[in-house]
Amino acid sequence: MSSVIIASVPVHGHVAPLLPIARALVERGDDVRFLTGSRFADAVEATGARHVALRDDADFDDRIVTSLFPERERLSPVKAIPFDIEHIFIRPGLTQHAALRALLDEHPADAVVCDPLFVGAAVLAELPASARPPVVVAGVVPLSYPGPGLAPYGLGLAPLAGPAGAVRNAVLRAATRSLFRGVDSAGREVTRRAVGREPSSSIMTWLPRADAIAQLTVREFEYPRPHAPESLVFTGPVATSDVSRHELPSWWPQLERARRVVHVTQGTIANDDLGELVRPTIDAFAGSDTFVAVATGGVPVASLGTLPANVGAAEFLPYDLLLPRTDVFVTNGGYGGTQFALRHGVPIVVAPGKEDKTEVAARVAWSGVGVNLRRMTPRPGEIRSAVERVLGDPRHRRAAGRIAAAMAQAPGTAGVTAVIDDAIARHARAGAVPAA
Repeated sequence: MSSVIIASVPVHGHVAPLLPIARALVERGDDVRFLTGSRFADAVEATGARHVALRDDADFDDRIVTSLFPERERLSPVKAIPFDIEHIFIRPGLTQHAALRALLDEHPADAVVCDPLFVGAAVLAELPASARPPVVVAGVVPLSYPGPGLAPYGLGLAPLAGPAGAVRNAVLRAATRSLFRGVDSAGREVTRRAVGREPSSSIMTWLPRADAIAQLTVREFEYPRPHAPESLVFTGPVATSDVSRHELPSWWPQLERARRVVHVTQGTIANDDLGELVRPTIDAFAGSDTFVAVATGGVPVASLGTLPANVGAAEFLPYDLLLPRTDVFVTNGGYGGTQFALRHGVPIVVAPGKEDKTEVAARVAWSGVGVNLRRMTPRPGEIRSAVERVLGDPRHRRAAGRIAAAMAQAPGTAGVTAVIDDAIARHARAGAVPAA
């Protein structure tokens, strides 16, 4: 039996994929402590893991993040990325690290499993292996591990190989240095205060310091990294849709009879203004023979006003029932929702929002599974045109089908637990011991 700490920022899209991992570890007899926001206590306890609440600035409600940082709404998607990284993820890192150290002092752990943006674990990884347990990253956002031809993370640009790529990326790194100055400064400050010295690299490039990375997608949806170590493993997605939690809405039979179905959502965070993508998608197909299934992500359906007859809306929908009936998935680029759609071979139209969504959108276009609209608030005509493009070009569905086939063969949760076990074994062979 192993003792494992799972640590996540209190954001639904980061916590939800880690819950099946916690459940799998508990079911095989491991002792699991899950460090995250207080609002996720019930979800964590349902896995059998012990929930430990983050405190102070590290424990926030992601559903009201806009009200916590009102200035964020005035930022462009490019400028919002460093703002979010600095204020939502890095600056709470000191509090996160203190909570992590308290758990390790309470009882040693054989491994710490974290989401990539849990800065408390990134700081822990600055310590020598003999002074800490192995740190395993569960990749719940697009992979930021370095590789040839890759532009700075967050710009949403596909790889460009050769001399042209080297020049492009050098220019971009220079151009974005000032954009991420606050991020680098905050990362250095948190590291100095936590471990008493300067970080070995920018907090944005910390993943190579992790003992292992279990990326929750398949290789076909991620940029090539030929020089990455064997400890980077693509396990496929692990999240599931609990059909029993969702009562089918009254309009469901209409969806089942429809000639074609478009599903649209803005996820569970960037949904305070459904006029960005949901409402334009509704307007794009109003009165047509396309049925539009809307998931508001927890926002009351009444906020959408009167809906056309060919539109059905609910706060949440059972994806394992919905997506097999869906022809095109329209999204602002949430990583988890995109993986769900690809698991079912559904092609995608993405209008990227903030956070990591520009990177998701870039991978949608690069992998051939759909169309990247490259803007957060597209017009109804742009959405309809993109959907028609996806439906009219069979290459998108074939590409999505190839990824679905790869996901069907991927080990999923069992692959993640194997990565954790391997990291623990390698740590022991190296003579390191769990941190006390």
